Amino acid sequence: MLRFPSILSLLVGVSVLARAADWPQWRGPQRNGISTETGWGDTWPGDGPPVAWKAKVGLGYSSFVVAQGRAYTLGHADGADTVFCFDADSGKSLWKHSYPAELGDKYFDGGTTGTPTVDGDRVYSLSRWGDLFCLEATTGKVVWSKNVQQETGARVPEWGFGGAPLVSGKLLILNVGEAGLAVDKATGNLAWKSAPKAAGYSTPLPVTHHGEELVLLASGQAYVAVNPATGKEAWRTKWVTQYDVNATDPVVDDERIFLSTGYGKGGALFKWAAGAPEQLTKVKALRTQMNTAVLVGGHLYGVDGDTTEKASLKCLEFATGAEKWVQPGFGSGALIAADGKLIALSGSGELLIAPAAATGLVPTTRAQVLGGKCWTAPVLANGRLLCRNSKGDVVCLDLRKK
Repeated sequence: MLRFPSILSLLVGVSVLARAADWPQWRGPQRNGISTETGWGDTWPGDGPPVAWKAKVGLGYSSFVVAQGRAYTLGHADGADTVFCFDADSGKSLWKHSYPAELGDKYFDGGTTGTPTVDGDRVYSLSRWGDLFCLEATTGKVVWSKNVQQETGARVPEWGFGGAPLVSGKLLILNVGEAGLAVDKATGNLAWKSAPKAAGYSTPLPVTHHGEELVLLASGQAYVAVNPATGKEAWRTKWVTQYDVNATDPVVDDERIFLSTGYGKGGALFKWAAGAPEQLTKVKALRTQMNTAVLVGGHLYGVDGDTTEKASLKCLEFATGAEKWVQPGFGSGALIAADGKLIALSGSGELLIAPAAATGLVPTTRAQVLGGKCWTAPVLANGRLLCRNSKGDVVCLDLRKK
């Protein structure tokens, strides 16, 4: 009995460690596509990585978030969108919340495009048509819901609203309207809104620069920075992409901001300055249509090209935009990084893991883990890697070292 407290402390410690590698929001804990997780396996037998579980979630491109042993995503089927909650280890369905929604298959096959956000015991989800839900994380019970597009009159972008909700203190910030919108996360009451013009498709990105807290997001014609508490605009830089598809998040370090979009637009590197950022150089070598590049060790790794062409995986020097290497034929896939390695899922469902190195792409392993169209970034959380395709086929791989 004297040993009981120490054993209990050990078990609690293990539990805390197990949750330390959660991925509770879009693009991970720091919203930069990078996991701090170490100790996961980057090699596997010739027959591929061990599969922990599989599931089907319906049509769409929503990514996963993982918190407190639960994994969440969205999908569309039979005239409804559904928020899914799975046991992250076993794949057991814990709950679902469905609501009527249009397929929205104009210009593509349609389905869900946004990703939920977990904040403590709540899950927040925004649909392409402005349906906003606050759900209990453990049960899926609706705490509150509303349609923010109908409430504010914000214009629905051509492909619907696409960004994930951002929790900022007591507020929930959405890329709705020309420069965002915020509601009280506890009640859903409107806190502030912007002009009812077209939003872009990026997710609000929180940054702190010289002590000033800002949120960066894309409109249809610009990237803007706003005060998260009030919505007051700090600056904007004009950014015009064909069809108003400003979909990727900015990539930010201490003094620089990198923007990049597809449809032949390319990118540019800016430095922070009084007022709007000052452009340093144009970067035509990286045209990221949908998935934001990842910054590792002073280099950007991302997909160059659109879904209508054979997009490539590339590495660029962040400071100059100089191309370091290119891997043709990757397609419109996506990647994240963890422990100095790239975890990349190609547009056709081939998974590869390689050191994040400017000298070239040298995979330590690769395997075909899905078929069909794979535009969604994989998610690593607690040794599990979640991948999905547009049809809603999900595979969870066990990358824990045995």
